[in-house]
Amino acid sequence: MESNFILELLGNNIWAYLITAAIPLVFVVVYALVAILGELKIASWVQDRLGPMRTGPWGIIQPVAEVVKLLQKEDITPRNANKPLFNTAPFVVFTGSFAAFAVIPYSSKFIPADINLGVFYIFAVSSFTVIAILMGGWASNNKYSVLGAVRSASQMISYEIPTSLSIIAIAALSNTLSVSGIINSQSGWFWNWNLLGGQGSAIKYLFIPFLLVLFIVYFVGSLAEANRTPFDIPEGESEIVGGYHTEYSSMKFAMFYFAEYANMYVVSAMITIMFLGGWNSPFGDFMNSPIWQAFWFIAKAMSFVFVQLWLRWTLPRVRVDQLMHICWKVMLPAAFVSLIGISLLGVIK
Repeated sequence: MESNFILELLGNNIWAYLITAAIPLVFVVVYALVAILGELKIASWVQDRLGPMRTGPWGIIQPVAEVVKLLQKEDITPRNANKPLFNTAPFVVFTGSFAAFAVIPYSSKFIPADINLGVFYIFAVSSFTVIAILMGGWASNNKYSVLGAVRSASQMISYEIPTSLSIIAIAALSNTLSVSGIINSQSGWFWNWNLLGGQGSAIKYLFIPFLLVLFIVYFVGSLAEANRTPFDIPEGESEIVGGYHTEYSSMKFAMFYFAEYANMYVVSAMITIMFLGGWNSPFGDFMNSPIWQAFWFIAKAMSFVFVQLWLRWTLPRVRVDQLMHICWKVMLPAAFVSLIGISLLGVIK
């Protein structure tokens, strides 16, 4: 089945590929504006206040005003900074975040690039984020930027290990690394989703405790991967000013900002793909047309973006030693035991 209706409709020509690439870009821009508004409004609700109310009805145009404000700011490059690396880092961080959207599906009829190693590809391009943060922090020639960059690199590299084990377990359960293959293995009613054991005989229910652990491991790891609270120590304002992007301003700062929100959607989409049936409707074939599939996928992913925004104003920031304790002494053993358990049950099954 063709997974890109644009290529099917227009053929394999340059316009079809340009349109295919433009759709995720437009989606990222619109999503980022919605996420910024959500950040402002959720913060105000948690703190029992109104938040922005003057820019448009109920303040819904405030994110546009924020972007326009950033575009009008002076673009400053520190005198002692390594200018080539300093100016390149924002583009690299956004490129890494946006490239992941190449394999993020919208429905069974539209996956920009449905490749066999889609899950592996997402992990590969996400490593650009670590490179860019180190590049920008070191090139800024600022002690707070360097400290934030080192914190971020150690945090993201450490948490990639338990999250990778979670993905390996799901790939073993689904017998594929293809995004569409993992989603198709969860087709049918919601009890066929991997979070609830996946498809198969009654023995699938023995998988559920291990899958719940892997779900928690991946979700907590995704917070650290996206530098979100309680793992936002790379940009801890109360400790190191702004962390790795302290010296950035104008559109360069905006690109770091957009990349963070793009990463939040990518990790939420991965949770949707691996554990919550992807584009599949909870009700089997009912409400499972391509339009509904896009609705279900985006709704599931955005619900986890909401949780990430909510947690920012709920949980305190952990210390660096607590961060590493959680990763190496709690999450990694739990993920490893769950992977072994799923592997052994798979042999029995």
